[in-house]
Amino acid sequence: MATGAYENDKNSAYPLTKMNFLVTVDGVAGTAAFSEVTGIESTVDVIEFRQGNAGSLAPVKLPGLVKHGNVTLKMGYIISSPFKTWVMECVSETRGQIPRNNVTIELIDINSGSPSALVSTASGTRQWTLTNAWVTKYTAPDLDAKNSDVAIETVELAYEELIIPN
Repeated sequence: MATGAYENDKNSAYPLTKMNFLVTVDGVAGTAAFSEVTGIESTVDVIEFRQGNAGSLAPVKLPGLVKHGNVTLKMGYIISSPFKTWVMECVSETRGQIPRNNVTIELIDINSGSPSALVSTASGTRQWTLTNAWVTKYTAPDLDAKNSDVAIETVELAYEELIIPN
């Protein structure tokens, strides 16, 4: 029994790498392959308040509104995918209501098994869920005939709430 407990402690002692992650969008079939995800953040406004008859000259600090920054996703340019259809529905000039979906970004622990098995079961160890996300900005890849880099598209998502379940 002591060996099993040691093995669990040994596996959890190593920090997770940030190079293996999975992004899924509810309601959009399949997943797109992203090379970078940045900007997952939440900030709580600080409200300073001081009563006129307070004995201290320092204000009391109260928590205010929670604000979320936009998340940027970078991916290699592909011709067609359900994810790109969702992007185009969001940024189209002839759209109806903007389609909002929950987006889950999952950090995968490659130390606990083979990476392909983890991706197929989507059993990550740390995940962030962006609720009611929609595409607020799309940037096409830069084109340069003298450069052989991969064409990278950038998509920026706005969202209403950040959920960190574990």
